[in-house]
Amino acid sequence: MASVTFRNVYKRYNNNAVVNNLNIDIADKEFLVFVGPSGCGKSTSLRMLAGLEEISDGEIWIGDNVVNNVAPKDRDVAMVFQSYALYPHMTVYDNMAFGLKLRKTPRHIIDARVKEAAEQLGIAHLLDRRPRQLSGGQRQRVAVGRAIVREPKVFLMDEPLSNLDAKLRVEARSFISKLHQRLGTTFIYVTHDQVEAMTMGTRICVLSAGELQQIDTPFNLYHNPRNVFVAGFIGSPSMNFFDATLVKRDGQLVVDAGVYQIPVPNSKIATFEKFAGKKVIFGIRPEDIHDVDYQPYGITPAKIEANVEVVEQMGNEMIVYFEEKSKGFVARTDPRTKAHVGGRMGIAVNTENIHLFDAETKLSLAYQH
Repeated sequence: MASVTFRNVYKRYNNNAVVNNLNIDIADKEFLVFVGPSGCGKSTSLRMLAGLEEISDGEIWIGDNVVNNVAPKDRDVAMVFQSYALYPHMTVYDNMAFGLKLRKTPRHIIDARVKEAAEQLGIAHLLDRRPRQLSGGQRQRVAVGRAIVREPKVFLMDEPLSNLDAKLRVEARSFISKLHQRLGTTFIYVTHDQVEAMTMGTRICVLSAGELQQIDTPFNLYHNPRNVFVAGFIGSPSMNFFDATLVKRDGQLVVDAGVYQIPVPNSKIATFEKFAGKKVIFGIRPEDIHDVDYQPYGITPAKIEANVEVVEQMGNEMIVYFEEKSKGFVARTDPRTKAHVGGRMGIAVNTENIHLFDAETKLSLAYQH
């Protein structure tokens, strides 16, 4: 078992930094998820840790050792790839055993580890089959099993669920999370899917354009995003944003978004009062915009109206897309909502959950002192 540290790590291609001064401390037995859009540097970071990409600058530590110049096979990590990378001519057993055979592990140890891992993964009955005879979910488990039998210090997973259909992805998320708890090993997982990140990681590292935006627990990323990028990337549908000015009006602190005037609740005045007069970006999540007839008890609402553009009935909830004076936004409302396209609807905005960001720096005002 081992901790992992990225210390001032850079990866450059032709003087273009795809990973830019990455600093992360990953604790032993932690499940850390790298998340971000395509091209943000998350897979490159994982490949540098595995030794499959050279580091342009900085240090990567596994446990107490700097591994910059350590060969991939000697880093004691195991990687599960997006493609699974199974040998098509080998049986499941031989695919799982291959890495151990290369290390000249005694045959009886190989046999015991492969069979134990196969039992854990529910693929013991598939050991004589070849990859072409397996479903996508079964291939994914074989790839994970091949990593498990090596008993590495660190598991690396690069978008291992992206080839599965929606139902299998949900099942596989649960399976990998349970596997982490059972093995008690450090897991580092890469995905572009923020739902995967939120449901699996003990902490999440959000990357954009090669730079670390925020690293925190799923709860804190969701409720206390440090900047506009994190606020918009985490959550589905994503947060609504309005250009606005924070103003003092008749003794009341108000977010003037032009189309709407949203009073700042008493609980947030101490945090935001010193920014009165500042240009801001006002953010509100869809689940904090309610049908005025079904607003939750106990919220501090700002009541507004808007034109209904699109309605998506999801069964357990309704997603409503609004437009008011050329400004679009979305709400996640009670399924009993009587919204209809072309109609006008009363809305209650939960002001206790508003977010304000500096219009220039895009940083959350809640983090500025």
